Amino acid sequence: MDECCAPRAPEGYDREFNARFARRLARQYRSDGLSPSAALVLEFAGSVGLEGASLLEIGGGIGDIQLEALKRGASHTTNIELSAAYEPEAARLLDEAGLRDRVTRMLGVDLASTPEAVEPADIVVLHRVVCCYPDYERLLGAAAGRATRAVVFSHPPRTLFARFSARAINAWYHLTGNPYRAYAHTPDAMIAVLSGRGLEPRYREVSGPWHVVGSVRA
Repeated sequence: MDECCAPRAPEGYDREFNARFARRLARQYRSDGLSPSAALVLEFAGSVGLEGASLLEIGGGIGDIQLEALKRGASHTTNIELSAAYEPEAARLLDEAGLRDRVTRMLGVDLASTPEAVEPADIVVLHRVVCCYPDYERLLGAAAGRATRAVVFSHPPRTLFARFSARAINAWYHLTGNPYRAYAHTPDAMIAVLSGRGLEPRYREVSGPWHVVGSVRA
């Protein structure tokens, strides 16, 4: 289901990823730490080298991966987000950890459209993000252009069930007037975007429905 190549940023993020959703994620993080799939993302980042590294996360939500990266030695993280609903919870978590001065949070930046708005970083993260964006080639291409050392992203499997589920979800959104859409892009095509920009896949792991792919600059 590769409806992509949209000329503008997708809509509906504030409605889909609202304050209630953000509060639930923050409670889960405080209680259990990173989700298993997020832990795999951090594992790859650690294998690349977090000590003194800068990290850019696209659609990082409450910033849990960034918090853990900072605790493991990252020097600074930047989060870009299209939904404002995450900001209050992200700020609370940063204050609780005493790490606010090592994080930059940018709201309303669509990296695929304006990659120059964000400074390059050693490691770029896209966790549970590519499936929310219609044009994976522009998004991953922009991510590759900002990464000096590595990109790590997660995606759902492109099975018949996943594709049917995306279609069913999108049909429901259409009926309810929700402009948000979900996508099940082709994994090999996404990896090829990074490979074409000098980032070779070196890490592939699976946690539940999420496949995590880490690529390093050749």
